[in-house]
Amino acid sequence: MTSEQNHRQLPLGEEIFLDHVGHFAADAEAAAAALASAGFFATPRSVQVGPDGALTGTGNVTAMFASGYIEVLYKTADMPLGHELDLAIARYAGVHLAAFSVSDAGAAHRRLESAGFRMRPIAHMQRPVDTAAGPDTAKFTVTRVERGEMAEGRIQILTHHTEAAVWQPRWLTHPNSATGLIDVVIASADVGEATGRFSRFLGRPATDTAFGKAFGLDRGGVQLMTAEAFAKLAPDIAVPSLPFIGLYAIAVRSLAVMQESLQRGGLPFAARDGYVFARFPSALGTGGWVFVEKSDRLPWRAPQGRD
Repeated sequence: MTSEQNHRQLPLGEEIFLDHVGHFAADAEAAAAALASAGFFATPRSVQVGPDGALTGTGNVTAMFASGYIEVLYKTADMPLGHELDLAIARYAGVHLAAFSVSDAGAAHRRLESAGFRMRPIAHMQRPVDTAAGPDTAKFTVTRVERGEMAEGRIQILTHHTEAAVWQPRWLTHPNSATGLIDVVIASADVGEATGRFSRFLGRPATDTAFGKAFGLDRGGVQLMTAEAFAKLAPDIAVPSLPFIGLYAIAVRSLAVMQESLQRGGLPFAARDGYVFARFPSALGTGGWVFVEKSDRLPWRAPQGRD
């Protein structure tokens, strides 16, 4: 199922969505400005806490869509999550998080444990948010594997409990016409190993593409490929280390409007066959966006043989 076919924010039953991707940033203010320079509307900064009000170690800025969102995480305290953020940025600044949403994070935790993953305790997290009606709290339950189980970064599964507080209508309209998160693209040193691991993690089989392997989810997907295949796709991005979450695709209403936004922000881009490619501004790290009006125009979703 493509993102055009499913604009529900929250999955039902056994569905699994690509919920959001996360940049790890050293400077939250600069990262929020970088999102704005590309035509995204950035939400106010917030600090994440546990149910007891204790700091988790990170805060965030987001760009919310009709389907999914972009998150920028920054360190707020010397807690385990803050230390993990520092370690990730030391490897490369950029995207280190891919989160998948399900209807029952507890059931996902049990499934992953049965699949052989070493698991952390389920985390109940929240962050304060302002709404048009006044202060509120965004709450979510996160299922996490132990560090090192998913070499790509913070690959996790979560359940949202407060949809209205997270996806506020006033945050969903962007100057660049973005409407949704589609796919995340990961370069891997061993695509075969990563494919088997992601299949266990997502509970879904992989399919072949012209660039590597793909996991099609009930909304969005994951693309795995070698560094050589990634270089053909994004020759302007030097892979800093493997594995590398190097690209993600964003659905837009209009590529022309998207290009105008990038021009206003002073960001270089390349218009290709049915999509637009742009590197992240430096404050968001190494990697890039692929903007498209229809997901079947993404190069890795195109029929093999079409450039």
